[in-house]
Amino acid sequence: MISVCLHENRGFTLIELVISIVVVSVALGGVLMAINYTVTHSADPMLQHQAVAIAESYLEEILLKPFADPDGVDSEGSRVLFDDVDDYNGLNDSGARDQTGTAIAGLTNYTVAVTVTSTALNGIGAADSKQITVTVSHPVGFNISLTGYRTNY
Repeated sequence: MISVCLHENRGFTLIELVISIVVVSVALGGVLMAINYTVTHSADPMLQHQAVAIAESYLEEILLKPFADPDGVDSEGSRVLFDDVDDYNGLNDSGARDQTGTAIAGLTNYTVAVTVTSTALNGIGAADSKQITVTVSHPVGFNISLTGYRTNY
């Protein structure tokens, strides 16, 4: 005697198919949102690193200048003529620039602002100490500020 077992072939119902499509779509949407966020913000570390480098270069340039004005002229007309720390107060550059005022290619989206204020520092009077703050901004929406101090030594 031969026994034959007949199994019914059964497929998916329409409801099961629709539910599985919805579940896969929701999962795929979440993955695509994560990928989109990652791709959108992938350049942020590079932009921040460039901003720090710009701020450091401006701050170093300023800190290397004399504390007091050597020629007695309070404010020189252009950055090339700046000869003391106070000359940089209020400097606003749209786009990073070198010491001669020439725009640096590829860094035109940055904005640089400099403030110089007299301030007391660890027992040094305000007349002999200046605080220099360099703020670099980018349209992406971040600001980086570096602060340095120059004393009359």
